[in-house]
Amino acid sequence: MAENENGPLFETRAVKGRFLFRLFAASMAVGIGFICYYRLRLLPVASGKLERWAWIGLFHCELWFSFYWFLTVICRWNPVYRFPHKNRLSLRYEKELPGVDIFVCTADPSAEPPSMVMNTVLSVMAYDYPPDKLNIYLSDDGASELTFYAMLEASSFSKQWLPFCKKFKVEPRSPEAYFRTAVEPDSHHPLMLKHWLLVKKQYEEAKMRVERKQIPEEIRKQHKEFREWNFVSSRNDHQTIFKMLIDGRHPNAVDAEGNVLPTLVYLAREKRPQFHHHFKAGAMNALLEFPGLDANGGPCYIGTGCFHRRDALCGKKYNETCKVDWKRLNRREVEENATVLEETCKVLASCSFEQNTQWGNEMGLKYGCPAEDIITGLSIQCRGWKSIYLNPERESFLGIAPTSLLTMLVQHKRWAEGHFQIFLSRYCSLLYGHNRIPLKLQLAYCAGNLWAANSLPTLYYVVVPCFCLLKDIPLFPKVSSPWVLPFAYVAIAHRAYSLGEFLWCGGTFQAWCNDQRMWLFKRTTSYFFALCDTILKLLGYSNPTFVITAKVADEDVSRRYEQELMEFGDSSPMFVVLASLAMLNLFSGFGAIEKLVFNADHSEVSDRFGLQILLCFLLVALNWPVYNAVFFRKDNGGMPAPVTYKSITFALLVSIVAMST
Repeated sequence: MAENENGPLFETRAVKGRFLFRLFAASMAVGIGFICYYRLRLLPVASGKLERWAWIGLFHCELWFSFYWFLTVICRWNPVYRFPHKNRLSLRYEKELPGVDIFVCTADPSAEPPSMVMNTVLSVMAYDYPPDKLNIYLSDDGASELTFYAMLEASSFSKQWLPFCKKFKVEPRSPEAYFRTAVEPDSHHPLMLKHWLLVKKQYEEAKMRVERKQIPEEIRKQHKEFREWNFVSSRNDHQTIFKMLIDGRHPNAVDAEGNVLPTLVYLAREKRPQFHHHFKAGAMNALLEFPGLDANGGPCYIGTGCFHRRDALCGKKYNETCKVDWKRLNRREVEENATVLEETCKVLASCSFEQNTQWGNEMGLKYGCPAEDIITGLSIQCRGWKSIYLNPERESFLGIAPTSLLTMLVQHKRWAEGHFQIFLSRYCSLLYGHNRIPLKLQLAYCAGNLWAANSLPTLYYVVVPCFCLLKDIPLFPKVSSPWVLPFAYVAIAHRAYSLGEFLWCGGTFQAWCNDQRMWLFKRTTSYFFALCDTILKLLGYSNPTFVITAKVADEDVSRRYEQELMEFGDSSPMFVVLASLAMLNLFSGFGAIEKLVFNADHSEVSDRFGLQILLCFLLVALNWPVYNAVFFRKDNGGMPAPVTYKSITFALLVSIVAMST
């Protein structure tokens, strides 16, 4: 026992199968080398101006794909996993654990319903951690009185929910997620069943009151904070609203069984039209992780699901004096009562507090970029702090992903735009991280920062080979030529390894196929629009905007999502691009079939254009959900008629041009 108590708090283990991955990567590198040699060797043979330029363009795309593949290999070359020993931590530091502040951010009650925010707050309040050292801060950038009301309901229901979680060993600890899947206790335990049903009823009543979207008059009279909304002009023009809903230091802040409750704070920081509020980064500052990256110098901060040391987040450089004396920190006491603290903290959340300070520059989350989390994490690592990736067997954090295709594409467009802006700024990891972080980590950051740049070679590979197929221009080696082998090996081996890895991680073949579709859709729409917007912004023709990802969908959308049907019911420019590319691939597929069926020398056609035809048919297969939405679906998730007409017209014009010249 003594040996275990004095052992390390966690251990690091290399991921199994690294040798196989490195062998696979080496074989891929050889195949890529042969492809590049083939392109260079046969470039002078290309006859005709159009053929030569198509060939050169394809070669540049393949060079880009090879370079980007190299970046991803770096990220995956030496993955490690961390395994914590929680029992040793408890034995050694049970009475000396540090205080933990948890930030929950929300910005729009329509996209992030108050009942969902209430569930999020209740789940973190129920963490298996000393409640007197747990502080939860709800940052409401939408300044919604409905969200504030939901926090009042959460503070009240937490007195029942927290002891209930301990008694029934509840997982997950979000009431909504738990009661949706949990089974009632056995009727042979009537007291336990009665308690379970009572808490479930209390939750459902609290949820119903919140979702009614009407605050009872008696509640307004009880809580003077609701008067604050009398002075709120809009969500972007209002004073600071701050309320300590539960003061964990107060003797009355206990649950139904007399246990101490965590501190719960609501904050809507001041916003004024003349002050930039810096979106989420500003909200986080007002309140003041992956296996391969871990081995390369530490995973980057992606905005959620992580813990920071306060010193690291507040701009301090790491040195040997940064070791924390938990005993000393735990002896610190704050004498002010809740009312005094509220008034003091209102000043910290005002618009003018950060003016002419280092907040948003050298302290806190960085300003000036949609991907504030990435540059914040990079700057922390460049100051000498280390980060590690922890992925325990039981999920530490659960979130909600978009359930509609357009919402997902818009979200990825925002991420890709922020990443590309970083690459073009002084925070580019190759510049900002030079001599500060390992070269492998600098290159690993580039894999994300260059998402948007992937759009152009992908679009070229989707359009030009199909266009040239209609014009009888071959762009790949003949099937009978030995040069077909490196192309076939790289394509098949890369996708086969991807599928094997996907299945090994618990996925299914159908899910993998959908993942390949999303890979194509993101690169041809989200990343392309992100690239264009970034260039326009650099030229001064575009202003940055922040689009909040909707966390809910209506019943029809949710039902189609459960049926694994993609949602195309919006007349979005992204869908015009998707449908146009899909129709061009389809018309090229028809052209390929016509060549194979009606050409006198079938073998010559299949030999010259075999790889091109396979690429075209593969794209058609990946685009099946688009064709389904255009031609067959009759529900509201089908492709809108204007999008269909535009896409068919565009694809027909391109096809006619290709076949007529």
